[in-house]
Amino acid sequence: MRRRSDKGFTLIELLIVVAIIGIIAAIAVTGLLRARMSGNEASAIGSIRGINSGQSAYSSACAHGGYATTLQDLVKPPTGSTAGFISPDLDVNGVLKSGYVVSIGAGTVATPVTLAANTCNVSSADSVASYFGEAHPVTPGSTGGRAFGTDQRGTIFQDPTGGGSVPFTAATVWTATTPLQ
Repeated sequence: MRRRSDKGFTLIELLIVVAIIGIIAAIAVTGLLRARMSGNEASAIGSIRGINSGQSAYSSACAHGGYATTLQDLVKPPTGSTAGFISPDLDVNGVLKSGYVVSIGAGTVATPVTLAANTCNVSSADSVASYFGEAHPVTPGSTGGRAFGTDQRGTIFQDPTGGGSVPFTAATVWTATTPLQ
């Protein structure tokens, strides 16, 4: 008579292994979500930096010292060129990029003054004396944890609350006190 082999795992052992795998997966998922949020924030900061560079180039080469009030104006290439002042993926105010909404508008320097009706790229709007740019997360706490803002000074500010739920405006950028470190 042959004896049956008792090799293998018991139900308790299998449940313990499954529980350990579940705990490791839960830790990994939260780490991955934090990494994705950090990557989205880095992309938003890069977009704001690109806007600052584009506005600087637009001001000196195209708008007689003024600034654009829409992303569409910065994407348009100047006459005789094929490249705009910013990346084509930032082609419209309120564009969704990497979990952030990115926009620009007229700033609040004393009294906004219209500078040039005709710019070198035949933009849809007049240039203005100041601008602001902002990027805020679509879903605060999930797609990003901070909102970012900038203006013609070139400094990038972050939402001091860290919640990212309130987008920057021209006035809040002008009075912001928490620069990006």
